[in-house]
Amino acid sequence: MRLISISARLLPAALLAVLAVAGCSSPDVKANPTPVDFMGLGSGSNGDISVNRYGGNDSGTIFGIGKGANKDEGGTGGGGGSGIGVNAFLWRGALDTIAFMPLASADPFGGVLITDWYTPPGTSGERFKATVYILSKDLRSDGLRVNIYRQVLQNGQWTDAAVSESTVGDIENKVLARARHLREQMQAAG
Repeated sequence: MRLISISARLLPAALLAVLAVAGCSSPDVKANPTPVDFMGLGSGSNGDISVNRYGGNDSGTIFGIGKGANKDEGGTGGGGGSGIGVNAFLWRGALDTIAFMPLASADPFGGVLITDWYTPPGTSGERFKATVYILSKDLRSDGLRVNIYRQVLQNGQWTDAAVSESTVGDIENKVLARARHLREQMQAAG
């Protein structure tokens, strides 16, 4: 008898919770999200969630992988139409370029990559850390900023040291070259 009274009291609350959740998922709602493309290879639906949900041009793929760049998004396949909010080629180029360093944080929506401290092989008294900012949806040299931090071991303490401007410039150039190469590969494939 006690079991029935508890479930009778919980039934209205459970029914109300189910109705509240069901009311949040209407296919008529246009929230305008875009599919996330973590691989940086293109998306495909221009933000229409119904296209993805109901079998549009991105149907049958996971995160848009395998479809290539959508020609309706500017026609160039520049990667600017992906859901990450920054140029997908710059993003992927930056990931590939700093892949030798341990990744501490990656924010594909904000376009920020942060590495952990890295000690080059054969060097014990020096370490480096990098922060890469993707600032644009376009593949442009000013759409990228790299900060390199260097520390040296002195008297058992890590102290900050200067980084050569050419080192920062070299890494930026490698990211840009890799991004251009990825774009050329995508254009040749599609």
